[in-house]
Amino acid sequence: MADAPRTRRVIVAISGASGAVYGARLLQVLQGQPGVETHLVVSDAGWRNLQHELDMDRPAVEALAHRVHDAANVGAAIASGSFQCHAMVVAPCSMRTLAAIAHGLADNLLTRAADVALKERRRLVLMVRESPLHLTHLRNMVAVTEMGGIVCPPLPAFYLRPTSVGDIVDYSVARVLDLIDLPHDMAPRWEGLDMPGAQLAP
Repeated sequence: MADAPRTRRVIVAISGASGAVYGARLLQVLQGQPGVETHLVVSDAGWRNLQHELDMDRPAVEALAHRVHDAANVGAAIASGSFQCHAMVVAPCSMRTLAAIAHGLADNLLTRAADVALKERRRLVLMVRESPLHLTHLRNMVAVTEMGGIVCPPLPAFYLRPTSVGDIVDYSVARVLDLIDLPHDMAPRWEGLDMPGAQLAP
């Protein structure tokens, strides 16, 4: 008898940067993924942005996750390296949260869970949101990258000719799903351009 597929736990964190839609959309997509269990943690500023940008109240957001953890509860399961986890995504990731992760502050559950992901060599994806960037922002991105995290700003792919904000959001969420090795059909794959007169090299 074949073994049952292992449940893959994904931590979704929503911090206070603009772009709460990325976290909400990621939760919606993961909700429909078989064998995926989502654990949600939201900062105080993240809750404010979900309400301000999406008109989503706390119960509506919490309903998208399998388990919800209070950002102040550093004793939660996801604060421990013994908690088996497939990946963690911070969507969106504010510069304050980036800085805390880059310097190992672990001053709340969100940044502690990210610190655990790094120390346990698990996949950590940060959808950083800020523009323009100053030198400290860039250095913090370098520090996280050197520790094994992935900095993945949610940037549109205009070559796919998006026709709505939803298309742009879905493309960025699709890239994150690729990075955490989960299947999807949210965005078309680039097949290349057939250039007139182009020939394959011998």
